[in-house]
Amino acid sequence: MTANAAAAAEPTSDQVLARVLESLDDDKAEDIVQIDLRGRSSIADHMVICSGRSSRQVGAIAEKLVERLKEDFGRTCKIEGKDQGDWVLIDAADVIVHVFRPEVREFYQLEKMWMPAGSQV
Repeated sequence: MTANAAAAAEPTSDQVLARVLESLDDDKAEDIVQIDLRGRSSIADHMVICSGRSSRQVGAIAEKLVERLKEDFGRTCKIEGKDQGDWVLIDAADVIVHVFRPEVREFYQLEKMWMPAGSQV
């Protein structure tokens, strides 16, 4: 495989973000917020925060997202918190996804920490 073919095979962070948003929408995630981290953090290019209505839905949203990213891009994601279902973190390299139960999301208010000053959540 040439270097160009390898580069073409690796999805861009925007392609991964688009697939993440599509997956979350398919699984009825609520209050989806995306935050552009480019130039603001070295951890990822994008952060996505959303809610599920129950611990079961939070776990299912996360599980399906990880499956879809593996299937579509061959990307193995790190996942934390799925067993508890209150707050699941999915690390898809260039895109970090947080799936919360609404009460837990309200408590941590992660969006406020990462949104640019003056932005409305």
